[in-house]
Amino acid sequence: MGIEIRSPRSEREWDDYYALRYEVLRKPLDQPPGSERNEGDSNAHHFALYRDGKLVAVARLDEVDAQHAQTRFVAVDPTLQRQGVGMLIMDAVENAARTGGKRKMILHARDYAVNFYLKRGYTLIGESHKLFGVLQHYLMEKEL
Repeated sequence: MGIEIRSPRSEREWDDYYALRYEVLRKPLDQPPGSERNEGDSNAHHFALYRDGKLVAVARLDEVDAQHAQTRFVAVDPTLQRQGVGMLIMDAVENAARTGGKRKMILHARDYAVNFYLKRGYTLIGESHKLFGVLQHYLMEKEL
C-alpha cells in the first residue's frame, strides 16, 4: 500500500481535495457546495493523503502566530475512518507545524472527534462554538 502526503498539485487534485472536504464536513450538515471553502484557504498549508493514488484524507494547517498553529478541515473518507488514516494525516500536519517552529497546536474538534484528539495527546479546553448552530465544537490544544 503506497501512502503519499502532499499538497494537491493539479486543478483536478484541488477539485478532489475540496470535494472530500465537502462530502465529509458540509454535506451531512445540509450545507451548500462552496461552504467547504473559506478565505483562509489561500494562505494555508494543505495536506492531501493519497493511498495507492486515491485521495482518502485532507487537512489544513493555519499559522496563528509565531508560536501557534491551528489544524482545520480534517476529513477522512468515511469508508476508511478508524483505520489509522486520520492519525497519518495528523502526524504530517503536526510535524509540519513543529518543523515551522510552532510550539502549540490548537483546533476546534467536532463533538464526535474529541476522543480521537485526546488519544493524540490534545487537551480539552472547553466548548467553543456550534457550527451552523447545530454541531458542537470543542477547543483543544497540544504542545508540539
